[in-house]
Amino acid sequence: MIARPRLTVRAALRIAGLVGLFAVVGPIHVVTKALFGRSAWPRRFLAAAARICGARVRMVGEPLRPHSLLIANHTSWLDILILAGATDCAFVSKDNLGHGFLHWLADQNATVYVKRGHVKGAKEQATAIAKALEGTKPVALFPEGTTGPGTYLLPFRSTLLEAANFAARDVEIRPVVIDYGPARAEFGWFGDEPGKNNVLRLLGRRGTLSVTVCALGALDRSLDRKQLTQAAREAIAERLGLTSGAQSPIVPSE
Repeated sequence: MIARPRLTVRAALRIAGLVGLFAVVGPIHVVTKALFGRSAWPRRFLAAAARICGARVRMVGEPLRPHSLLIANHTSWLDILILAGATDCAFVSKDNLGHGFLHWLADQNATVYVKRGHVKGAKEQATAIAKALEGTKPVALFPEGTTGPGTYLLPFRSTLLEAANFAARDVEIRPVVIDYGPARAEFGWFGDEPGKNNVLRLLGRRGTLSVTVCALGALDRSLDRKQLTQAAREAIAERLGLTSGAQSPIVPSE
């Protein structure tokens, strides 16, 4: 039987901090964007939100250039706050996020929406990503398609990497590792744990957590999308010290 989520004092304080942060930053962002047509506040908001949630983020590796397509592992909902706060990236997301407020928040960070189940629209999806890469923001993909357990990588899907065929030649494809260190399994959101339970559990966690975001070297653009996908997966697995295979188990081996 799944235990009901429990709102601890620590989780309540962090939620209050997030609400207060939005109350301050939200209006500043809206006014800034209206006056100047752009705003740096989404990145600042996401970085501060990650810190309120307890993450202490360190960015390492080769600097990111404009027009970079980031291929990242996906462990937790915190990945969004951590990666965007560290790199100022936009994300590729399924088009049915749910609540309208979530859509509005995603829009503020220039999210690229795709229909994940729309196989015949793969070219349109890739073209939309390639167009987003014409801007200055890096664009990030989570090719696992969902959050994993943290202790191993799920299979990487290659469909959206078709964008490499439509992107300008100056676009770099960079694997990026989000590493929770020894707490990987604790932060992995995988299996049947309800979202609310996971959020309250992580927000109620004691202390802070050091998270490393590592930008690895650019991949060879001459590779096809399946080769690019495999190369990115192997590079990320190597950095995390994980075994990289064509398929990963649904549950860890004994």
